[in-house]
Amino acid sequence: MSVEPRFVPYPKPPSGAPNILVIVLDDVGFGQLGCFGSPINTPHIDRLAAEGLRYNRFHVTSICSSTRAALMTGRNHHAVGVGATQETSFALPGYNGRIPKSAAALPRLLRDNGYNTFAVGKWHLTPQAEYSSSGPFERWPLGLGYERYYGFLGAETNQWSPELVRDNTPIDIPQREGYHLTEDLADQAINMIRNQRQASPDKPFLCWFATGAAHAPHHVARKWFAPYAGAFDGGWEQMRDGIYARQLEMGIIPKGTVNTPRPEWVQQWSSLSDGERQLFCRYMEVFAGFVTHTDAQIGRILSYLDQHDLADNTIVMVMSDNGTSSEGGVHGTLNESASWLGEHATIEEALAHIDEIGGPNHTNHYPWGWAWAGNAPFQLWKRYSWLGGVRAPLVVRWPHGITDKGSVRNQFMHAVDLTPTLMSACGLPMPDVVDGVKQQRIDGVDASATFTSADAPEHRSTQYFEMHGSRSIYSNGWKATTNFVSPLFNERAFITGSHNYDDDMWQLFNIDDDFSESTDLSAQHPDKVRELESLWVDVATENHVFPLFDPSANYPMHPGEYPLPRSMTYELSDVPVAAGRVPMMLGGFSMTARISCATSSESGVLAAFGDHQGGWALRVVGGEVRFDAVHGKQRTTLRGGSLGSGAHDVNVSMVRGGALTLSVDGDEKANGTFTAMFFFPGVTTAAGGMWVGRHDGLAVCDDYESPARFSGEFFSLHVASGGADRPTLAVTMKVAEGSD
Repeated sequence: MSVEPRFVPYPKPPSGAPNILVIVLDDVGFGQLGCFGSPINTPHIDRLAAEGLRYNRFHVTSICSSTRAALMTGRNHHAVGVGATQETSFALPGYNGRIPKSAAALPRLLRDNGYNTFAVGKWHLTPQAEYSSSGPFERWPLGLGYERYYGFLGAETNQWSPELVRDNTPIDIPQREGYHLTEDLADQAINMIRNQRQASPDKPFLCWFATGAAHAPHHVARKWFAPYAGAFDGGWEQMRDGIYARQLEMGIIPKGTVNTPRPEWVQQWSSLSDGERQLFCRYMEVFAGFVTHTDAQIGRILSYLDQHDLADNTIVMVMSDNGTSSEGGVHGTLNESASWLGEHATIEEALAHIDEIGGPNHTNHYPWGWAWAGNAPFQLWKRYSWLGGVRAPLVVRWPHGITDKGSVRNQFMHAVDLTPTLMSACGLPMPDVVDGVKQQRIDGVDASATFTSADAPEHRSTQYFEMHGSRSIYSNGWKATTNFVSPLFNERAFITGSHNYDDDMWQLFNIDDDFSESTDLSAQHPDKVRELESLWVDVATENHVFPLFDPSANYPMHPGEYPLPRSMTYELSDVPVAAGRVPMMLGGFSMTARISCATSSESGVLAAFGDHQGGWALRVVGGEVRFDAVHGKQRTTLRGGSLGSGAHDVNVSMVRGGALTLSVDGDEKANGTFTAMFFFPGVTTAAGGMWVGRHDGLAVCDDYESPARFSGEFFSLHVASGGADRPTLAVTMKVAEGSD
């Protein structure tokens, strides 16, 4: 019997389908890129703008995870379960953090149509409970459709010493001299493009390049921020006025736009002391250098595209995930996590470290006066549904598809529009079914007509916004926004507005005529306010927004694939244990390391979490047992005396309230107190995972250096929870704020 050869074809995109490079910046406000009026130098992004388009009415969700989910799926963030950051995923449909299979993401859609897909940099779409070596990996980058990945899974990381993942596997923390994460990410992106082109030069690619910048910590070498010395000495009012003037000159904002005034809770620059001005300028200089450095790394990727004749048919999109960040508070901070505790160094204490800002000793963040300036001409910032939180810069370049170079587009757009727009540009439909799963409604609209026509009609008439209780809705040129003030970062002590949903007032703006959302028309149009409030409720109900985010509510945090263990025993490992898979430490814990000492002078880490800005380490120093815990100004050291040779059980335990006990072989050796629980597993992913038998990265104390592997024999680490199996949102938020 003869069998005819039958070749099974591979999926292929339409002829001439473009490559796609999506660049997502973090916490970069509307006025913080040069091509949007900033005094910060961003020549490579500016070049993209000169060769492409800028969108001045592009909107996001006002926080990182949610914008990424909306962008990548084409659906509203609550509709895919990402109503807040993945660290606060709780067991309600709009907030569980679990992007469903009914919302197939852009990389999966393109991969199924013959694209290569790779992602580099910040991810922040995996629920904390799924950060582990056993997954599940469905919401890791490869699970959502990327074929290669290199970056960090969480909200932020140390730029000098990041905990990284390649594909589905954690890798060693880079140790080379002069290392910086953004440079590494650019190297990885270029390598992935190079390798792909050398294998299949005719196959298009999608590259997702998401920087940690300009999210805190603002880390950059002095050579990058030194050129900004003195650039901001005029203060934040002068900076904001300059941005506004340049935006008018560039046509980024229409004539007649109001530069909304400085609110009373942003200090007047002239009221500051000389020391405050010196310190605050340095914070801003470092931030500016961080952004310029990031732009330079983007420039390296663009140069590669140019040198290999890829630029003409590559769509490059540059955007930010939300408005500027106010999380440095009124005075800025050397330790950004300390703001969760309302704990900051004094001006004098910070000035003593001014020459270290930007380096590995601190996780610095600028004062919120600079955030206000960088969001010119809007009000408020990240986490709010005011334009300062939800209107972000967007630059698009595509030489094959855009001829109106250097122009500004003013159509109302949202992050949900980008996936359908890119699919359309590639000549591909949005599928109704993926892997046998019927796909849920696409909320985005195709805006590719704006590539070729400044007069392309707006296809979006309505868009809701909600983040941490701040609510707004846009409909046919009108925008209604509540005056709700977030309970986070002690903002209620400064910002005027409602602290209770029942007391919220809706303000009304005609943003077709009032670009900066400056003039409240609610008193003149009460019927329109009621209409838009009712519309918001309808749309929010459709998208699973209710119940509204309430940090005091006892919503259970969403569990992982398996229940969090009440106790676990760990072996020595070269990679950290994911924080989300360590027994809950919030209500107390007991941790025992079983070791053997060949001599009485062994040294090394037995267990550690975090670093010198916030964290703890159980260790042996020259034969002496110690437990160190630090966070901001809280520093506790317990000393357990010297260990002789032989086997030992070294235990540290804590009870609710922070009372600590250090014991050796069952004998109590030292007692102390530590109440700052932010840097304990179960609260944050900012510290990465828990190290066992060693500690890579930045040390908790200055008397050891990584990898600090224990020099004796390490048998096991046993961790037992003394608290709840699973925290509630209320408990997590209280602990993060230092009130539990």
